[in-house]
Amino acid sequence: MFGLIDCNNFYVSCERVFRPDLRGKPVVILSNNDGCLISLSNEAKAMQIPMGLPFYQLKPLLASNRVTVFSSNYALYGDMSSRVMNIVNQFVPISEIYSIDESFLDFHGFDKLGDLSDYAHHIVRSVERSTGIPVSLGIASTRTLAKMASKFAKKYPAYKGACLIDTDEKREKALKLFDISDVWGVGRRMRVSMEYYGIKTAWDFSQKSASWVRDHFTVTGLRTWKELHGHPCITPDSIEQKKSIYTSRSFPKTLSSLELLKEPVANFAASCASKLRQQHSCCQAIDVFAQTNRCNQNEPQYTLRRSTNLVVPTQNTAEIISSAMDLLQKGWSDGYRFKRAGILVWGLVPEDEIQTSFFDTVDRLAQRRLQNVVDSINHKNGDNKIKIAAQGFSTEWHLRKEYISHQYTTNFDDLLTVRAKD
Repeated sequence: MFGLIDCNNFYVSCERVFRPDLRGKPVVILSNNDGCLISLSNEAKAMQIPMGLPFYQLKPLLASNRVTVFSSNYALYGDMSSRVMNIVNQFVPISEIYSIDESFLDFHGFDKLGDLSDYAHHIVRSVERSTGIPVSLGIASTRTLAKMASKFAKKYPAYKGACLIDTDEKREKALKLFDISDVWGVGRRMRVSMEYYGIKTAWDFSQKSASWVRDHFTVTGLRTWKELHGHPCITPDSIEQKKSIYTSRSFPKTLSSLELLKEPVANFAASCASKLRQQHSCCQAIDVFAQTNRCNQNEPQYTLRRSTNLVVPTQNTAEIISSAMDLLQKGWSDGYRFKRAGILVWGLVPEDEIQTSFFDTVDRLAQRRLQNVVDSINHKNGDNKIKIAAQGFSTEWHLRKEYISHQYTTNFDDLLTVRAKD
């Protein structure tokens, strides 16, 4: 048996832990630079507030309905995620973090100890009591079915936070109620094809033959089909790694000099390098781009875009930043004001399968040892305590965060103040 624990409205729930006065009230979270709505409380959803629209368009509506607005506080969300996962790890021997608010749990052998339902509800209550974050837990014979069960646990209050699909009867009933577009692993292209063949529910898909599924949706679709039938075949190794990593951002104000633009690009490159190491990959190519403000037609328009292939794939921060700075220098043109920039690293390969070069002059072993030490120090003391000089200290390009909450759990200056009355 596998479980999938999912934090409910995670970003909103993190804010409510330290603002209990907002429980039961509409709350929304904004994306980077306070651009769009990316997370809504159930109360905000009930008001038919649309997700993903620009904040400036919805600002009057939110104000008139007294909706509380927060800028994204990723330091807080990341720390609260770690707290949730640490609590969950006390109840199962093996867990696999899938995203900031989701983790797969291995319940192999637990069914011999008795009713898993009681244990599942105990986990849900313990996490909320210890962290203040409400969670939903789905348990089933495959990861795909467990993810489906967690959605039922979140949608229907009668489950009290935990749903088990532990019989064929329950599985068939769940498949008939579940829209195919919501099935884990069914992407946009696959969904369009399924609609063409009249497949509307997970049950419709499960009734097709294995050979038909393989012919129309390849091995990936067949794997999902088998999981829906209760046969586990998706493992952590089979979950597809990213084929590219992209980091970009719009600036609060335009940047008109090369020196000003180098700093954010260096930081974007460092972010990509960090993500490469997290998924144990190396990149074979790097793209750099910068763009003027397309909405301002009174200014000259220009898009800077340069690419390079690396002699040896890398995940090293200094090496990726150095390549990005070279590309930026080569593509630079005076007289433009840049509103957005970004880095794309692609051609990703596993870190233990890279093709080296006889002419490589870099001591790769020493480079990796140094990077490991830097990562260890930053992990213990906070991001960018040690960083490349090109990343600088300017705040001109930093995100707009007009509605940011405190970093209650990661910054001593933001600790809660409690006053006791006589």
